Amino acid sequence: MRTRAPEGLLTRFIVVRHGETEWNVAGRIQGHGDSPLTATGVAQAEALAQRVAGEKFDRIVASDLARAHETAKRIAAVSGHDIGLDVRLRERNFGAGEGLPYAEIDRLYPGAFSRMRETDPDYRIPGGESRRDFHERVVAGVEALAGMHAGETVVLVTHGGVLATLYRHVHAIPLEKAHAISITNASYNSLAFDGKRWSVDTWNCTRHLPGAEPLVDT
Repeated sequence: MRTRAPEGLLTRFIVVRHGETEWNVAGRIQGHGDSPLTATGVAQAEALAQRVAGEKFDRIVASDLARAHETAKRIAAVSGHDIGLDVRLRERNFGAGEGLPYAEIDRLYPGAFSRMRETDPDYRIPGGESRRDFHERVVAGVEALAGMHAGETVVLVTHGGVLATLYRHVHAIPLEKAHAISITNASYNSLAFDGKRWSVDTWNCTRHLPGAEPLVDT
């Protein structure tokens, strides 16, 4: 079984974030914890399913966390594909910080995020993953999927943190550097990997979402 894509054979990934959840609305950290999709999140997932199902792709692989799996089920229902679950696509584990509001996380664990300031990528909240551990887990997992499914188009249903760390990887942004990245719930993102180099074709496209502006960040 391949674990690395052969150079020159392109694997395309359509990477989508799950629909809005109750904790998204409340501004609470989810991590490996979970909360249900809101009614808006379900509508987003269904709109995303129509967008993705209009394209030709080979398989769906989703995080096993419920919010991603529920989003993936909407895509599968329209496209007819089975869903493969992969723990490597989980959100970062925030340990003792999960369920807390973002402001409380910043107060108790100021080294957790680098949205506004540089932080130590090896810092970890008790019981959680460091940014470096998370990054290495995600990149290794996605590149292994590229090797297993070289030449295919794969839909990945995952989380905002996973998308953010892939963006950092593709653009060689240091893990400690503060960098805000636009990642909307149920957004459409398209990346490709040729066994050596990554590229981004579409980022944070939301034109399929009900009432959304046709936002595309590249």
